[in-house]
Amino acid sequence: MRAWNLQPDRIERLAVFIDGANLYAASRSLGFDVDYKNLLAHFRQRSYLIRAYYYTALLETEEYSPLRPLVDWLGYNGYAVVTKPAKEFTDANGRRRVKGSVDIEMAVDVLDLAGHLDHVVIFSGDGDLRRLVESVQRRGVRVTVISTIRTQPTMIADELRRQADVFLDLADLAEHITRRQVEPRPRGVPPPAAPPRPAPLRATPAEPFRELPELPE
Repeated sequence: MRAWNLQPDRIERLAVFIDGANLYAASRSLGFDVDYKNLLAHFRQRSYLIRAYYYTALLETEEYSPLRPLVDWLGYNGYAVVTKPAKEFTDANGRRRVKGSVDIEMAVDVLDLAGHLDHVVIFSGDGDLRRLVESVQRRGVRVTVISTIRTQPTMIADELRRQADVFLDLADLAEHITRRQVEPRPRGVPPPAAPPRPAPLRATPAEPFRELPELPE
């Protein structure tokens, strides 16, 4: 894996920006769960981590969201959590769908911090972020994009991958941020019903969704 800091005599100032739904879908497609505690530690070991943001959309119509435990845990454990209302709709097949793009929220925070950073790390494959990456690069900040090309179809837009200074496949990062291995499954296929299981021994939530979320268009 490519080293984060290309200047060994200088500690690199870095910030991480995570599209929660995008990272969840990519990691599950690759067959692993993300341990967010390990993810934070991984970047802290390699740089001066200014801030780590986690973005997600939440349904306001639900009394309880499966995302809430994760969002609460992240907020108390080193992440700046940014939420927005999700939009619920029914597709042509009558299935309930949820959609919520966090691109604007991420772009605002990246540009606000860019003047204080040497390196921006973005967990997303959304091609709409290409212009954001280009803008940050013009400010003299390096940009690493983390997603994957090892799924069918790939989960990163080609234009975003080409624009980034560094593209890191999520599969190559898995050993550093994995909580536990799970069975890979095709995108869009809901998980089979699971029997009740005891509460996890570790306090890091890893399964915020009951099924694969729809990625923002």
